[in-house]
Amino acid sequence: MPLAMAEPGIELYIKKIGGREEVKQHLSQLGFVVGGMVKVISVIGGNIIVQVKESRIAVSREMAMKIIV
Repeated sequence: MPLAMAEPGIELYIKKIGGREEVKQHLSQLGFVVGGMVKVISVIGGNIIVQVKESRIAVSREMAMKIIV
């Protein structure tokens, strides 16, 4: 399921990251790696606030659709 459809408060494993190579690279630099954990904190105005490792990051819904958990 895409990260954009995940319920807030549940920790999930990242199974796949889609999109073009530059998108995958950008997400990797933010900490989104296959096998890593991610937790949706909240959804605000189309942006999704997630916790990756020790950081909270806002990603667009479009970007969150490329992250499969």
